[in-house]
This record gives sequence, C-alpha cells and structure tokens, in this order.
Amino acid sequence: MRIFVYLTLLFPLAAAPLARAATARLHPRYATWLLALAAVILAATSCGALGLLAMAALVRLPLLARLGHWSTTVVASGDSTSGSIALAAGILFGAALLASTTFVALRTRALLDAFRHARHLPGDQNLVITPDAAADAYTVPGRPGRIVVSTGMLDALDEPGRRALLAHEHAHLTGRHYIYTTAARLAAVANPLLRPLAGAVDYAVERWSDEYAARDLGDRRQVATAIAKAAIAAKHTRPRRSGLLALGAVFSRDAGMPLSGAGPVPRRVAALLAPAPRTSPLILAACLALLALAGVSALEAANDLQDLLSLAHSAIDR
Repeated sequence: MRIFVYLTLLFPLAAAPLARAATARLHPRYATWLLALAAVILAATSCGALGLLAMAALVRLPLLARLGHWSTTVVASGDSTSGSIALAAGILFGAALLASTTFVALRTRALLDAFRHARHLPGDQNLVITPDAAADAYTVPGRPGRIVVSTGMLDALDEPGRRALLAHEHAHLTGRHYIYTTAARLAAVANPLLRPLAGAVDYAVERWSDEYAARDLGDRRQVATAIAKAAIAAKHTRPRRSGLLALGAVFSRDAGMPLSGAGPVPRRVAALLAPAPRTSPLILAACLALLALAGVSALEAANDLQDLLSLAHSAIDR
C-alpha cells in the first residue's frame, strides 16, 4: 500500500504546471471543465490517501483490532507505516475535513443569500441596472440568475462595449460558472497545494466569457477594448460589492492567477488580440492521463489495505 499511497500524495504537486498547460493550450471552456475536475479528483485522492495512512496505523491498535477481528501481527507485517507518519496524516486529514466542512457551510449560506438577493432585485428581467456612479458589473446566481450593471459602468462604455459586457455576463449566467469556481475553491481548501488550480479556474471562466462575447459580437478587438475600458473605470471608481456569491464582469478581483507574471486583465486583452484559442489534443490527453493515474493510484492503495485487512481477518478465523 505504501508505494501507491505516497504516490497519490505526490500528484497535487502537478497542480501548477497543469494549470499553466490547460490555460495556455486549451479552449477556456474545456480548460474550465478540466481544471475543476482535476481539482476535485486530486483533492479527493490526496485526502483519501491521508485517511488510508491514518487507518493503516489505527487498525493495529488492540482495541480496534479486536472490534474488527483483525490479527495485529498480520497487519503489522503487511504495513510498516510508522506511528509518527500515521499521526501526521491523521492530523492533516482532520484539518482538511474541518476546513472543507466549514467552507461548504459558508458557501452554501452565501449561495442561499445570492439566490434570495436575485429574487428580490427589482424588475422581472435578467438585467438589473443600478443607479450607482461606481463602475461595476457582475452576475448573481439564482432562479432566475441576474446580471447587475451600474450606470457608472454603462457610462464608461460605448454601445459595442456595452454589448460586449452584457454578452460576457450572459456567458457567466448560462454557463453556471459559480459551480466550477466553487468546486475548485473547495478542493484548494481541502488541499492547499491545489490553489493554483482554483486560481486558474477563476481565470478560465473569465476567458470563457470573453470568448463567448467575442463570438457574439464577431469582433475580438472590440471585446478587448471593452475589457480594458471597464477595468480602468472599475479601478478608478472602486466599486464595493456585497459578500454575495457573484462572478465579476470584464473586470474581476478574483480572476487572477498567482502563477503568472502579468495581471489577469492584460493577459485577457492579449488573448483576445490573438487568434481564437484552439484545444491541443496532446495536452488534453496528457492532463486526462495524469488524472487517471491519480485515480488508479488511490484505488490501488485502498485495495491493498482492503486485501491486508481481509488477510488479517482470515488469520483470526483460522
């Protein structure tokens, strides 16, 4: 079990290069799907590996061995995980479980608040215009979801820019991007090594919306111009949002990637001034293969422990 369990713990170290490869070589829509999936799989397998390490030591305790009808001699001979390693793994597993539970509770509360806020916004259309001089625009999930745009943002853009902004926000709304960002952030809370994936998902959903707007308008340069103008207007007026679960528009404080040198807005503008992105089948296959190996490694580790416990149980029966 030790080889597979430790190997499983190493896969999250690939988070940063995986984030770089996916955002650079995949269409933003596919990058979002892949990175969110990768974050969930790597968090689940690595936390599961910590649990297996702790369990392998716990089953050697006489009290638990008697309850499970396992031979401590057989278990000890089949797995040599030290007590210190098992203790550290147990502490990390408990911390991950506590942090994840806290995040889920807070995120659920924020999501319920967002749905409630969306229902109480004025009007019965998706678009809500607020009489706020601060330039801001964002999407609030709900049934229905709402697009909130301030008059300050509308005044900062020309007509094509407004169309680009609304198309961008519509992509956030119809794509349910908050689900992907929530999943990635939950994974990063469970395993901090996965934070690059969470940052990459935040960036990828903005790029996904950018590309949707570019396709809708048929003018990539116009969308790039709108992003730059909106970013400047938002920075100067410093809009203050509530703590609701909301996705940013063409300017978002949360869409950065800590693993990149340039800020998210310049990178998005540069991407729109370049040809439309294409997906590299080789990079996609390599990323999927990495996730498959992580899953297989975790399953093998769990299967090895199960086989050991079955053998220990059989030894007691004989």
